[in-house]
Amino acid sequence: MPRPLVGWMLATAFLPSCGIRLPVKNTPAARMERVPTVAETRRATPRRDPDVLVWLIADKYHTGMVFPYDWLLESGFVPPADFGKPRHVAMSWGNTDAYSEKGMETPLKWCEVLFTPTPSVMELIAVDWNVAEVLPHQRIWRKLVPRDRGPALAGYLNQCSSTGADGRPKVVRPASWGRGVQLQGRYRYFIPRVCNVWTVQAIESLGGDLNPWFALTADGLIRQAEKPPNDFEQIWPGGGKEKREAWPQNPPAL
Repeated sequence: MPRPLVGWMLATAFLPSCGIRLPVKNTPAARMERVPTVAETRRATPRRDPDVLVWLIADKYHTGMVFPYDWLLESGFVPPADFGKPRHVAMSWGNTDAYSEKGMETPLKWCEVLFTPTPSVMELIAVDWNVAEVLPHQRIWRKLVPRDRGPALAGYLNQCSSTGADGRPKVVRPASWGRGVQLQGRYRYFIPRVCNVWTVQAIESLGGDLNPWFALTADGLIRQAEKPPNDFEQIWPGGGKEKREAWPQNPPAL
């Protein structure tokens, strides 16, 4: 084995947890101040729930999150231009080639991803139906989080992507599926800073507590997410709609 490669692997093995984390600043986003219309001021303002339902999704290797889109906006999240107004938004992160239409088509691409820092993307996909209906092949967990955690989450998400002169995130290409886009990532993807590390820090911004070194795999992250103080509850087993009858009971309020 080449000596430089051995040195890189040893250095990676002894990195502290901060070495694989995204070097984001712990700065909450500024809340969006919206001026009510005349009609709105004449009727009672509905009381907002103190908690918000969020979802953790996972396939065999990768994880992502689903958030209420209006909550992200009111918390200060800056979306790409013309993204629309979906009910929810699914987010995931990873290497830009792995998320491209061509994928990891050559051995050289695999070597680049395995042994060098590479560009990342952040994928946003609009979800307008119940989460399990739109993502039936994903394993799905849910949790209620305090509404006031929104600015911390939005602050983290805003720092995950590069921005243009207009202050909005740069769009790389359409999403790999569904209605959405892929944004140019601000931070490099490398082993062991894999996609699940982005998910770890999203959960931490919601008040969670995880060790990224034990969350490099989807199952490793999930084991931590299900335990206190994280307490994510599984509501869907994944595997597609054919698994619906095998699920003990239809989970309420997906």
